[in-house]
Amino acid sequence: MSATTITSQQYDTIIRQCRDIFQKKNIDYGTSWRIMRTSSITDQIFIKAQRIRSIEQKGTQKIQENVVNEYAGIINYCIIGLIQLVMPQDVELEMQSERVMRLFEEEVAKTKTLMEDKNHDYGEAWRDMRINTFTDLILMKIFRVKQIEDNKGETIMSEGIDANYRDIMNYAIFALIRLNEK
Repeated sequence: MSATTITSQQYDTIIRQCRDIFQKKNIDYGTSWRIMRTSSITDQIFIKAQRIRSIEQKGTQKIQENVVNEYAGIINYCIIGLIQLVMPQDVELEMQSERVMRLFEEEVAKTKTLMEDKNHDYGEAWRDMRINTFTDLILMKIFRVKQIEDNKGETIMSEGIDANYRDIMNYAIFALIRLNEK
């Protein structure tokens, strides 16, 4: 089996796990996240990434929710952010579950395509990276998003918020793949 096939299968496994969490939380909470501005979603991703980094640096934690759950939360918040970017704010807050899951799948498909394209060009270099590097890259991308948000979405030469969310999501998926392989 080729490396790209293995990566694709591992990617899909992580997404299935995240989809399951997303779907169950959608049943519990509905689409209450629709009230959030993009900047608030970015801050939620930041909190999760910062907690991962803190655990990595300290080597201990007091709250027993593990970093796997935090990376999954980052993935799902990235998808929420991507959905929010394409959904007008004046669209209803509460959406049908089928519609939400269809939007989830659309954003996952776009993000997976980006991963496959980059993986082709970079030759799966991420497999040789340290897991804590993914955390640092996620945090760097978050700070980039915050700067873009502070600039009211305007960039001169850089990718937009959506591209950064997709990169963050892919880094979190890579971290989970690597953690699962240990």
